[in-house]
Amino acid sequence: MKRINLFIGLTFVLTWGAAWGLMASGGLQNPYAQLVFMSFMLIPALSVILTRLITAEGFKDMRLEPHFKGNVVWYLAAWFLPSLLILAGAALYFLIFPNTFDPSLSTMAAVYQQQGIELQAKSVMITQMLMGIFLAPALNFIPALGEELGWRGYLLPKLCEKFTVPQAALATGVVWGLWHAPMIAMGHNYGLDYPYAPWGGIAAMVVFCIFVGALFAYLSLKVKSAIPAALAHGGLNGMAAASVWFHRGPADPFIGPFPTGIVGGAGFIAAGLICFYLLRGRESTGKGEN
Repeated sequence: MKRINLFIGLTFVLTWGAAWGLMASGGLQNPYAQLVFMSFMLIPALSVILTRLITAEGFKDMRLEPHFKGNVVWYLAAWFLPSLLILAGAALYFLIFPNTFDPSLSTMAAVYQQQGIELQAKSVMITQMLMGIFLAPALNFIPALGEELGWRGYLLPKLCEKFTVPQAALATGVVWGLWHAPMIAMGHNYGLDYPYAPWGGIAAMVVFCIFVGALFAYLSLKVKSAIPAALAHGGLNGMAAASVWFHRGPADPFIGPFPTGIVGGAGFIAAGLICFYLLRGRESTGKGEN
C-alpha cells in the first residue's frame, strides 16, 4: 500500500496546501481563483510522476496508450454519454418542477445584459450546447487528463490489485470526492448559504464522485487507458452548467438541474449503479507491490 498512500498523500498535501493559500488570498473572490482551480487538476498527474520517481517504480503502463482498436464504442460513450446524462437529469428535473423551466433563457440574457452585452440568448445557448456536446471533451482534455492520470490511471489500478474492482472503484470515488473538500469549503459547486456548510457540500461531492467515478472507472478499465475517462471528464466539465440557464430563479445545487443535485444527477446515479453492477464481473489483478 505504500505507493497508494504516497500518491494520495502527495496529491492531498499539494492540492490542499495550495487551496489554503488561495483561501488566505480571498478564496473565490480572488481574480485568479478559476485559474488556480484549473491548475489543481494537474496535481494528480504530477503526484503520479513523483510517486513513480520516489519509489523507483518507473513509468511502465502509465495508462496513456489509446487502444483504439476494438474500443471505438467506448470512446463514443466517453465523448457523448456525460452530455446525454446531464441532459437526461435536467429533463427529469424540469418534469418534476415544471414551474422552474424558463424557455426564454431570461437568466442568461440578464447576466449578459449586466455586462453590457445584448444577444439572442437562444442562439447563444444552442451554440454553447453544441460546443459542449461535440467539442468540450477535446477542449478540456489536458486538465481532465491531469486528474484522470491520477484517479483512473494510477489509483484505480493499484486498488484493483488489493481489492475487488467495485471496491476499488468505490474507494477511488471517495478519495476523488474528498480531494475537492477545500474547494467546496470555499463555495465552489454548492455555495455556502445552506445548512451544515461546508460539510454537507463535501458529503454531496463525495456521493457525486462515487457515481460519476464508477462510470469513469468502467470506461477506463474497459479500454485499459485513462484517456476515455479524461474525455468523459472533459465532457462533464463542459456541460455541467448548461441546464441552469433554463432555470427560472436561483437553482438549488443539491437538487438540480445541476448534475451535482440528486435529481439533476439522476442520469449519473443510474449510470453509476449500472457500472458498479457490471464491474462485479471483473476480477482484481492481485499482483505487484503497491
